[in-house]
Amino acid sequence: QVQLQESGPGLVKSSQTLSLTCTVSGGTITPNDAAWNWIRQPPGKGLEWIGALHDDGATYYSPSLKSRTSVFRDTSKDHITLQMSSVTPEDTAVYYCVRAMSLWGQGTQVTVSS
Repeated sequence: QVQLQESGPGLVKSSQTLSLTCTVSGGTITPNDAAWNWIRQPPGKGLEWIGALHDDGATYYSPSLKSRTSVFRDTSKDHITLQMSSVTPEDTAVYYCVRAMSLWGQGTQVTVSS
């Protein structure tokens, strides 16, 4: 069974750059005109879409996060990376990797300290 696994530092200091990776296990995902999405859920709030990397190489970002967010494929390690710069405590959330808006990772907690 194909699964997605997010990983990264659980604690980041304000103003630093957050880097998370999404790794596929249990099989492979063939490019099929879909996208790798990053979504987060701050404590006590709803889901917030961050950005996506489409199979054709195009990237899309939430307007509110676009200036400090990047989603790309690390071909050397075959995983999808989310980088977010200049983080603040408001970026504290559970971050999810989602394939084609249907296959979700379990999520990884990120806490930004002030």
